[in-house]
Amino acid sequence: MDELFHVSERKSTIGTELRAGLTTFLAMAYIIAVNPAVLSGAGIDAGALACATCLGAGIMTICMGIFANRPLACASGLGVNAMIAGITTTVCGGDWHVAMSVIFLEGVVILLLVLCGLREAIMDAIPVVLRHAISVGLGLFIAMIGLCDAGIITAGAGTLVGLGDITSPTFIVGIISILVTVALACRNVPGSLLIGIVVAVIAGIPLGVTQAPTGIIAPLDFSSIGGPIADAGGVPAIVKVLTDPALLVISFSLLMSDFFDTMGTAMAVAKQGEFLTDDGNVENIKEILIVDSAAAAVGGFMGVSSITTFVESTSGAADGGRTGLTSVTTGMLFILAAFFSPIVTIVSSAATCGALVYVGYLMMSEASEIDWSDVSQGFPAFMIVAGVPFTYSISAGIGLGFIAYVIVALFKGEASKIKPLMWIAALAFLVYFFVA
Repeated sequence: MDELFHVSERKSTIGTELRAGLTTFLAMAYIIAVNPAVLSGAGIDAGALACATCLGAGIMTICMGIFANRPLACASGLGVNAMIAGITTTVCGGDWHVAMSVIFLEGVVILLLVLCGLREAIMDAIPVVLRHAISVGLGLFIAMIGLCDAGIITAGAGTLVGLGDITSPTFIVGIISILVTVALACRNVPGSLLIGIVVAVIAGIPLGVTQAPTGIIAPLDFSSIGGPIADAGGVPAIVKVLTDPALLVISFSLLMSDFFDTMGTAMAVAKQGEFLTDDGNVENIKEILIVDSAAAAVGGFMGVSSITTFVESTSGAADGGRTGLTSVTTGMLFILAAFFSPIVTIVSSAATCGALVYVGYLMMSEASEIDWSDVSQGFPAFMIVAGVPFTYSISAGIGLGFIAYVIVALFKGEASKIKPLMWIAALAFLVYFFVA
């Protein structure tokens, strides 16, 4: 095991990797309940969705661990699943098989782009300052997710955001999660993020946040699998997508989102997992992107929306995960969860607040690497740092920064410094913003 995953070489231990895998799994476990809740509105059986969500996440996370040997985990992405539920009724005539074919097509296309080297080449063309900004923006985004899940940040009365109800049980559990995590981290206690989650889950029992499981074992249901090859008006669903311009535009929008979401997530996890080089490159990025791209297509085929690299992977990396053994552990737990999903779903999103907020804090260190006194560097970086959390979208924030970088360079007469692929990426984002 040590030789297979280079555990000792990366200054880790098998015990640390296993613990980090459990930390990542608990930080992501909410998707087992949330994904079926969202996609069942598209007409897919909730039991089948729970089963396929676990199996899809488990299989692709194990693939990530084996082929990329980095601590990244995959599961059905939030946001995209809500979009799929929406287009099922508005564009696909109520046929979820067609909607999942949109995801399948997007995954196949983005996989081809990776194999051709385009996706990796665009990452290489991104200026180092913007790579630092992506890490900072992701840090704020991760912290915001944790705070929102715990009800510490809510929609304000007459304002976009405000402080939540401090007497709310979820608020209290979130604060407990933060305090325990930070207190243990201050004392350099190994597994502080994992312990923080477990303590918060226990604290949530008397507060009613941690719900009793509805059962122990869940039956396996594979009825959501195979959407792209299912019949849709006399032709396979994927054929219907290929011949419908409206669905092709939606597929392009999803491709742009997936393309840059994973790029940002990989950089964030690489920073915590210590596989981000000094010039901002992610080690093993091609293998990571291949698995992530294939995961999107697998998600469409399994009927669980796009499976993508989860930003919550940073929690496992921050807890010491350095190799693919962390991912394999997380993946195996997801596969087990397919059988025991009623038990797994007792981990509330509020209980993971501390882990996400603490990781957000760690990622803020990248802000010191940005030259804020130079507007050509600082302003595009600021647009990413502000754009990612404020738009609640990794790809939208990155897009704002890319476009700002090109515009500022033009105003300063430094267009020659812009690499050709940055021009292409900025123009692609302009199109994306108009059609999304």
